[in-house]
Amino acid sequence: MRARHAAEEDVGRSPQQSGRTGQRRTSSLLRESERGCCGSLPDFVLVWETVPRELSGQKGSRENKALQERSTTIHRTWRKKFLDKLHAAGLHMEKHTARVEKKVVHYLLLSAPWSVLCYYAEELQLRVPLQALPNQTSHWSERVLQRLGIPNAMAQEVPSLPLDYYTCPFKVNKLQWFLGSDEQDTFFSTTQRHQILYEILATTQYGCSKEREVGVDRLLSEGVFTAAFPLHEGSCEAPPEEPASGSPSPRQVLFQYWANWRKWSKYQPLDHVRKYFGEKVAFYFAWLGFYTGWLLPAAVTGTVVFIAGIFLVFSDVPAQEICESKEQFRMCPLCKSCPYWQLSDTCSTFMAGRLFDHGGTIFFSIFMSLWAVLFLEFWKRTNASLAHRWDCSEFEDIEERPRPQFTAMAPMTIINPITGAEEPYFPKRSRIHRILAGLVVLIMLIAMVVLFVISIILYRTVVAILLSSSGYFWFVASASRIASISSSVVNLFFILILSKIYISLAHLLTKWEMHRTQTKYEDAFTFKVFVFQFVTFYSFPMYIAFFKGKFVGYPGNYWSFLGIRNEECSPGGCFIELAQELLVIMVGKQIINNVQEVAIPKLRCWWHKHKLLSTKKKAVEEGGPVLVEQAPWVVNHQLLAFEGLFDEYLEMVLQFGFITIFVAACPLAPLFALLNNWVEIRLDARKFVCDYRRPVAERAQGIGIWFSILEVITHLAVSSNAFLIAFTSDFLPRVYYEYIHDSSLRGYVNFTLAYAPWDFVQQSNTVCRYRAFRDQDGNLTLTYWHLLAVRLGFVIVFEHVVFFIGRVIACLVPDIPESVEVKVKRERYLAKEALAENKVLFERREARSKASTTDPAASRDWETEQVEGS
Repeated sequence: MRARHAAEEDVGRSPQQSGRTGQRRTSSLLRESERGCCGSLPDFVLVWETVPRELSGQKGSRENKALQERSTTIHRTWRKKFLDKLHAAGLHMEKHTARVEKKVVHYLLLSAPWSVLCYYAEELQLRVPLQALPNQTSHWSERVLQRLGIPNAMAQEVPSLPLDYYTCPFKVNKLQWFLGSDEQDTFFSTTQRHQILYEILATTQYGCSKEREVGVDRLLSEGVFTAAFPLHEGSCEAPPEEPASGSPSPRQVLFQYWANWRKWSKYQPLDHVRKYFGEKVAFYFAWLGFYTGWLLPAAVTGTVVFIAGIFLVFSDVPAQEICESKEQFRMCPLCKSCPYWQLSDTCSTFMAGRLFDHGGTIFFSIFMSLWAVLFLEFWKRTNASLAHRWDCSEFEDIEERPRPQFTAMAPMTIINPITGAEEPYFPKRSRIHRILAGLVVLIMLIAMVVLFVISIILYRTVVAILLSSSGYFWFVASASRIASISSSVVNLFFILILSKIYISLAHLLTKWEMHRTQTKYEDAFTFKVFVFQFVTFYSFPMYIAFFKGKFVGYPGNYWSFLGIRNEECSPGGCFIELAQELLVIMVGKQIINNVQEVAIPKLRCWWHKHKLLSTKKKAVEEGGPVLVEQAPWVVNHQLLAFEGLFDEYLEMVLQFGFITIFVAACPLAPLFALLNNWVEIRLDARKFVCDYRRPVAERAQGIGIWFSILEVITHLAVSSNAFLIAFTSDFLPRVYYEYIHDSSLRGYVNFTLAYAPWDFVQQSNTVCRYRAFRDQDGNLTLTYWHLLAVRLGFVIVFEHVVFFIGRVIACLVPDIPESVEVKVKRERYLAKEALAENKVLFERREARSKASTTDPAASRDWETEQVEGS
């Protein structure tokens, strides 16, 4: 009792004040406090490496040795100042070392005593429980299946289901009112302890603030420390000697019921994920699971449309006319030195194009546009429900504090108009100037991407011309396809390389802009990178979809760019080329990413095991200890460093763009996305549980700026599909011909081909055809203008119909479910009741303790006896 009351009196002071007060306490109390903090795993681990003196000067010139010694001295000085500040802040430290090859690895285990935890918990406004509630987790599909009386094969019983709580921000003077306040070791959750330790590490200054010599992140980038991370709770898999009746650790539960490949068809235990990794990671997996579930109807519909296209190919009259035309349609050469060719040679290519370009395309485009709108509207409802259940509905508006790095480097302070608290401040004008400078860099890099796209276009044209004039039949017939596939592969590798470079640059620019909160920092970083990635990934498909073949000219008057004739669509149409480009980029990128996500952790683990085995052999030979690698901090250090969720979100959002913006050209895209995401969920789960070091838990209110990006993509997809169908597809010309000329489409091929102009025929003495609506003088015909009016009218009608239906859906589906609004009001009332009830119980307990002073035993000094007895 005495230890707890003394700690409660001390928690309102700063760590430095707590240290001075602790000197006046009994030494037994201080030892008891430290044992309570450090009896379990440490809260955080700092790692650095050094080279023994006998090995430091074996290789290299004198200049290199001097530079190394100077760098080592600076690092040692910074490290000493930093660790001294941590010790002064009241943290408990414990040091371990291990020899790995020719280096000594130092592990510093950090733990926060109770007084430090309470001080920073109030400073960070951590939410703590007032009253426990039963967990009310439910899935919409579970409710639907239950109403239909169908067994739910996706449900699973996961042990140790986290409780739900009424919570409020921690206050030291109300400590007794909170649930579990008498258990100091478990009152703050593991993730909250990690957040407190990271706040201390990120704001501790070790040098000049003007030089930004603040925080552990800067020390990590400078190489002073090699790693800083919280520990996982136990191993992934339970050891074989452990009895089956023992309760598994949270990490083992996640491994068995979430990261297990056999659980691919089961619901994700999102509450367990949130408890172990924090809300930000849990929201990512919640969104990914929701998105994957919604892909199922899109994939089924797209597959049906594609199968319908297969049957339509064999009954398509224009395709039959081309395949049976033999030498009826002699086509003009594709370049000056290229030969004439027969349209019948492109029979297989034209039929392949018909798989994607038919009447079902219209239906599927409208379906996917409405699907995207519905997906976002229902995700809003799911996000609101999760944010309420996870107690972070007002996090960004009220609870979110300034970033630790911003706090440490901001030049001035200002009063927060919402909370009324004094906070660090960076001048808005200076930030705007920095943001504009970052946008200039972004524009320059986008211009570089555009130049590369132009070079790819020229490459395609040159390769197609060279293959067409080679004289080999197979090369001549496949020139356009070979040029298209090879350019797609080159474009993919360029995208992956340039993306890595720009992401590193975007990190530096965003840090320089000095954003106040972590949410604003991540939003600014995400915006920069996504705009760049959007241009990088989508510029070439957009060229094929909207520009290729539109500015070609006609025989004898072909348009050129930089002396090279502009590209025209292949005989099968630009739809087949666009579908091919999408499959190469989307599927190729997914395969490369998944291989990297599987192979890199495996190789890293193999390399670490190899080094440990070699170290173990040397230790055995020298007679030294060999059990040091079994320590949990050593095992965790061997895992991969967690680098955030940006890459995971970016991969999925780019995929969302491919299956919505260009879905008219490739109805199988949702199916490939669904198959990839089924693998992606378990692959990412396995990375987080087994391959990554445990990240510091972060709170979040949703998926952040990614939702706004998804909304922009959805609006862009409607316009994109309208223009694809109107200007790239053959659907409208076929409908026009069917309505005006012949409903059976006989003669449609001849309708779409124009005769070469007279002057071109006189020069070559050969009559040839080309795809256009022009007369023999090269002028556009009336049919072209009729079709242009039809196409523009279709775009207007398509957009207005889809946007109108989308608006109606948005009005009918409220963003926040009514049940959640009722729960919010109910819980605010119950939270007040719980505080009042806890206060009454506390007062009754105090009254009973005062009444007990009349008891004869009250004259005994229990506190003194406990200290003496111990």
